[in-house]
Amino acid sequence: MNVALNVSCYLDLRAESCYEQSLFTKRRIFMTRNVARILILLRKWRRGLSGFDVFKVWFFAVVIGVAAAYGVIGFRFVINQVSGIAFGESETMVVSGAASLRVWRAWAAPVIGGFAVSGLLYLAHRYGWLAKGRAEGVADVIEARAVAGGRVSTRAGLASAAVAAVSIGAGASAGREGPAAHLGATIASLLDRHMGFDAKQRRTLLGCGAAAAVSASFNAPVAGVLFALEVVLGNYALSVFGPIAAASVAAAVVARIHLGDFPAFNPPDYGAAAAIDVPLAALLGVVCGLMASLFLLSTEQMTVRLREFAQERGFSYLLLPPIGGVLVGLIGAFYPEVFGVGYEAVANALNGEYTVVMLIVLVAAKLAATAITLSCRFGGGVFAPGLVMGAFAGAAFGAGLGAVLPEATASPVYYAMIGMGAAGGAIMGAPISTTLIVFEMTGEYGITISLMVAAAIATLIVQWLCGQSFFHWQLSRRGYDLSEGPQGVILQTIRVRDVMDAMPAGAPLSEEAPRLDAGASLGAALAALTETSESGLPVVDESQDRAAIIGYLTRIKALASYNKALIDQHVEHHT
Repeated sequence: MNVALNVSCYLDLRAESCYEQSLFTKRRIFMTRNVARILILLRKWRRGLSGFDVFKVWFFAVVIGVAAAYGVIGFRFVINQVSGIAFGESETMVVSGAASLRVWRAWAAPVIGGFAVSGLLYLAHRYGWLAKGRAEGVADVIEARAVAGGRVSTRAGLASAAVAAVSIGAGASAGREGPAAHLGATIASLLDRHMGFDAKQRRTLLGCGAAAAVSASFNAPVAGVLFALEVVLGNYALSVFGPIAAASVAAAVVARIHLGDFPAFNPPDYGAAAAIDVPLAALLGVVCGLMASLFLLSTEQMTVRLREFAQERGFSYLLLPPIGGVLVGLIGAFYPEVFGVGYEAVANALNGEYTVVMLIVLVAAKLAATAITLSCRFGGGVFAPGLVMGAFAGAAFGAGLGAVLPEATASPVYYAMIGMGAAGGAIMGAPISTTLIVFEMTGEYGITISLMVAAAIATLIVQWLCGQSFFHWQLSRRGYDLSEGPQGVILQTIRVRDVMDAMPAGAPLSEEAPRLDAGASLGAALAALTETSESGLPVVDESQDRAAIIGYLTRIKALASYNKALIDQHVEHHT
């Protein structure tokens, strides 16, 4: 009886246990399914959110394009007002205005402008707007993209625009497109500052601002896109092309509403080009490459020499703009074609108003005036001077060919337009965008093959003789070498403090013990680790205490950080 009862109880308990296990299993399955459903919903929500991020970037790209266009319009308005005071004419007619003045009056305009620029630089430096004591430009936009996470200082941008507007309006030999691109990037950085964009999105919007400014300044939306991709961002990823194109188009629409829809130049008919004009254009590319190299080397040497001279004599950099104004004024008083942006002089060259000898003299005068302008801390860009020098050189080249081979070559107008693209592209290191800028500025697409050949050869010669473009030379003076590509930028911009393992202060290091400085670059740290054959080294902050250990960096951690940054850079450049 007891045995039967025990068996019955055992069976009942087992059945109950099985039932409970079954309920537990069902609950588990139910919970698993619910968790899976929640995860799927979260994934869909995340995808939808990422789609919203893309929409937000596109929306802000258009907003930035409109804002940058109005910024460029305002910038040109200020230049015209200053030019009207200095020469009695707007920026586009400054050559005629200066030629109608007395010699001393034309000479005085850039001198007074130099004092005004010095005053602006002093105020900007005193209040911390321009900590480096100079106006910023395209090179600073590239630096912001590579180093500063896509950030451009609003105060520095506004101060730089003011310095550039006064400089160009007063007759300094410089272009407005570089300062305009910096102003566009400043506007982009201001508008996206509190919108929660990540570093990649900020860099994209930085390119949107630069593209919009170039588009509005030249009435060249296609060239604006390629300028941002080729010069500022340094990549052609699909994820950045769309927003930049949207910003460039929006800026072009606004600029055409207010400034009109017409090319910057209306060249006369240059006749039919023959097959021989292509190799002759290649020869012109050699000439423009040598001229661009001479310009870059002259500007570099003059900048270095003036800086050394000022340091040795104890002169303030504030004396440089007035001195530069005196020299530029002396040149411009006799050759007013060097004043300002110089587009009126380009139009005159295209219309054949200068002799061959005069064109050669103007090339030398413009080169000297621009080198003085840029080395004496006036504000302005290099693209417009490159166009002007190229137009002069091309027109002289074409006129010389016409005297030797009158039946076999195109007119000097043809070669003047080719010279514009070849010289400008070689100086900036951007032959693709420069080629399109010349197309859109002249409306002439019949020079396509010859222009591409000349621009490529001129750029090759500059790389061979100078090793880098104007913008990369400016960056190299600040300690950044971007010529080695993304891997070089990573090694230069990531600091030891960014990747080290922080640790509390311990026993002080002896003077002879190897160590790493927290402010050193990742490339310097890897070189030190390789040289010492150590698996890791202690980190100190040499600016405070050379003996106090604040962290430790191993070779494995340094290489892992480098590899991760390389992968992130590769994904950004190819998606």
